[in-house]
Amino acid sequence: MPEFRILKKDRNTRARAGILKTAHGVIHTPAFVPVATKGALRGISFENANKFGGDIFMVNTFHFYVDGKYKLVKKFGGLHEFLNIGYPLMTDSGGFQVFSLGFGLEHGVGKISNMFPGENRPGQHPKDNPALKKKNLVKITEEGAEFKYYKNGKKLFLDAETSIKTQKQLGADIIFAFDECTSPLSDYEYTKMSIDRTHRWAVRSLKEFEKGPKTDQGMMGIIQGGEFKDLREKAVEFVSSLPFFGFGIGGPLGQSKKDMHKILDWTLPILPESKPKHLLGIGDVDDIFNGVERGIDTFDCVNPTRLARHGTALTHGGRISLKSGRYVNSKEPVDKKCGCRICQNYSRAYVSSLLRDWEIYGVMLLVEHNLFYMLNLMREIRQAIKDGKFGELRRKYLK
Repeated sequence: MPEFRILKKDRNTRARAGILKTAHGVIHTPAFVPVATKGALRGISFENANKFGGDIFMVNTFHFYVDGKYKLVKKFGGLHEFLNIGYPLMTDSGGFQVFSLGFGLEHGVGKISNMFPGENRPGQHPKDNPALKKKNLVKITEEGAEFKYYKNGKKLFLDAETSIKTQKQLGADIIFAFDECTSPLSDYEYTKMSIDRTHRWAVRSLKEFEKGPKTDQGMMGIIQGGEFKDLREKAVEFVSSLPFFGFGIGGPLGQSKKDMHKILDWTLPILPESKPKHLLGIGDVDDIFNGVERGIDTFDCVNPTRLARHGTALTHGGRISLKSGRYVNSKEPVDKKCGCRICQNYSRAYVSSLLRDWEIYGVMLLVEHNLFYMLNLMREIRQAIKDGKFGELRRKYLK
């Protein structure tokens, strides 16, 4: 099982720097976990991302399960052998896809719309725009989730036992218990029913995990409960009583980022301090600082690569869209304060030209920059915690 150790705590917040040791290497925390959904980072190699400071990567269990690729991976001996990498890996449980194909479609939230409905533009809140809502493809029961696979309409079933069996076969260093991620529009009664069921799934996940030969994997339990304080506290009490290696804070995280901060404030102080905490699917720069400040150790998010595919660069001055006409003649680097290879060698005009001509190399350059930016940010945060300057760094980035 992985080992987690806190090396330094910030004096004024709950931020801490630590190390997470796994069979495939050490993760320095706080850490950003780049997402390799189907076993590859989009537009960059694992090796380059690791050179930039990527200690661990996230692979999506759902896609390997629905495509049956987990059987192929098992023949190779696990993801590390299949991907031919020696870096630590995480796999999620598939619970988020249960949401995105279910209430995510029905309520018009998630990848289709902002995960925080209260921060959508006028007319884009699901309550005001019925066009955002689509047919729910998931039927959730006590046993698990039945859904139609969007690629071929085939009915599939995913439960706690299947999720954990699949994750054990994939062989990631850190895996997650099966859960239901509810919608930010779910009411109190549904959320209460859901977390009770998720807790029963947590027990089943552990039972399945403990079957067979012991592995080097560590399993994280997931804290659900929506935007309801008593349900989050109930989830912490139950999940922390079980022998999980660490904890994932699951969505939904309210109607706005202010709600997310409240939820983290309710949740993190009453979880066991000595165990690692992961914030699932969240990774904007302000979210990183606000999460670290409250005690989050690891984050996973698709944003750096997804934004790059849409022409958006992360910079010290905020996001910029390099597809915009304002940059077609700019001799400036993507980000003057960035030390990455892209910013040292290429102009905004060149990257913009590639993107506007739909050249894949433009996306690759931007993916490299965005990942470097995020992973360098985490390095700065870790050092700032050790130097007692976390608050100073936070103000510098978020001013």
